[in-house]
Amino acid sequence: MVKLLRKNFLDRDELRHYLAQIHDDTDESISPIMGGRKACEVKLANMKPKLYGRTRNHLQGDVTYLSPYLSRGVIAPQEVINKIKDSVDNMREAEKLVQELTWRDFWTHVAAHRPEWLWQDAEPYKTGWQATDYADTMPEDILAAQTDCACINTFIDSLHNTGYVHNHARMYLAAYVIHFRRVKWQVGAKWFLDHLLDGYPPSNNLSWQWVASTFSHKPYIFNLGNVDKYTGDDIDTTPDNNRPLAKTYAVLTKELFPNKRVDV
Repeated sequence: MVKLLRKNFLDRDELRHYLAQIHDDTDESISPIMGGRKACEVKLANMKPKLYGRTRNHLQGDVTYLSPYLSRGVIAPQEVINKIKDSVDNMREAEKLVQELTWRDFWTHVAAHRPEWLWQDAEPYKTGWQATDYADTMPEDILAAQTDCACINTFIDSLHNTGYVHNHARMYLAAYVIHFRRVKWQVGAKWFLDHLLDGYPPSNNLSWQWVASTFSHKPYIFNLGNVDKYTGDDIDTTPDNNRPLAKTYAVLTKELFPNKRVDV
C-alpha cells in the first residue's frame, strides 16, 4: 500500500521535523526558500526590473529570485514578462532582465537540437589542456567546503544549505572547479543539479560548458579583485584567506593555462 505524505503543517519547524523523520535524517536543516505559488507571487510583486539591470552582477543586487519557481513550473516566463510590462514605462528599462529570461529559451533550444551537448563536450577545450587532463571526480575539500579559498567555501555552503547561489557566484564556482582544480565540467554540472532548487539542465550544463570553453571561444576565469568588487562584507575576500585567487589575470593565465596563451 502506498503511504501518502502529509501536506499540512503548523509551521516550517514541524515540516522540517517531519522530513527528517521520513528520510531518517538527524539533520533537520531546510532551505529558507519558500515553495508554492504564494511565495512566488511575493517575489514577482517585489521584482525591480530597472534596478536589476544596474545591480544584477552584485551578489547583493536586486535580482528576482524567481528561478526556483520558473524551473519547477510554478510560474511561466510569459507571466514574468507581463509583470515587467506593467512595471516599466518603456521595455528598454527592463532590457537586461528580459535578456536573462530569453537566455533560458536559448539554452532550451540548443539542448533540443543538440541533446548530446548536455553531457558531452560541444567543442574541444581552449585551455591548452585535453579533456583527459581533467579529473572525473570532485575533490573532497570542495564537497566539504574546506578549500583554501574562503569566498569559495561560502559559495559552496550556500549551494549545499539553501539550494541557491547567485548567478555570478555560480560562475566563480564553475571556474574554480574547472580551471583552478582542473575537474571536468560534467562533474561540476552534476554537482549543481544535485543541489540547486532551480537546477535546469540546459541552462546549467551549457553554462558550465561556456565557462569551460567547450561552448565558447575562451575559458572564463576570475580573480580575488573581481570577487571583492561584486560581493559585500559577508564574503571574506582578504588575500590571506584566498591566496590562490589573489593574483593578477596575467599571472593566473600563465599558471592555469601554461600550455597555451589565452586572452582574458
